[in-house]
Amino acid sequence: MRIIKELRKKIGINQTEFANKIGVSLRTIQLYERKEANIPMKNLKKIAEFFDMTIPELYIHEFHDPKDNYGKKKPFTKHGSVFYPLDRGKILAMTSLVLMEDHQEYIHRVKAGVPSQNAFQTGFVLDAMGEELHMAFEISGDSMFDGSIDSVPNKSIVLGVELDKKEFWNEDYELLDKPYILVCKDRVICKQIRGYHPEQETFKCGNLNTSPEYQDFDLPFSDVLQLFSIVKKQL
Repeated sequence: MRIIKELRKKIGINQTEFANKIGVSLRTIQLYERKEANIPMKNLKKIAEFFDMTIPELYIHEFHDPKDNYGKKKPFTKHGSVFYPLDRGKILAMTSLVLMEDHQEYIHRVKAGVPSQNAFQTGFVLDAMGEELHMAFEISGDSMFDGSIDSVPNKSIVLGVELDKKEFWNEDYELLDKPYILVCKDRVICKQIRGYHPEQETFKCGNLNTSPEYQDFDLPFSDVLQLFSIVKKQL
């Protein structure tokens, strides 16, 4: 990433000093400062933190580097999110972030059919994207935390891609037992959907946390305003 070199020079630190700060070799830093550098996520995080930035901010600065020419790689907007095509087929998605404190305001806007006007945004690097609405949510509670790789602990930030809830009518078992964001009439929750009962028109919602305080429950289909499949998360 050429922006690393620009930022390093801006604060007056040479490659050797920077390598020591990041905990890698001089040769590694020289490789990282190339345009096509493939930087491991753990080191990319260290670099971003060193410059007091986030990883998405690093990519945005790289993308808008006036000394570079990205040709046809222009950002585009869909449903209020801005997508930045990156090298190696990656896409940086900058989406609206609904914090826990703003869940009720978001629900109010969904009911009124008013587009979200969130003051916060966050970024995720994606391998691909479709036409669906992308939204990021801060998660409340530990009902989906069990220490596994699929866990979604309290205050996690997750990226959701909106689904048509009617898809579950077709008993698509590939959709089951995965984490979802359910925007309901009175709350925003993160749950697994373990089944759909067409006769009762209810979702069977479950938790990863096996503590007795977290029980599976049936959620009326009509109570679900929006349904998002979780595709990325930040802990």
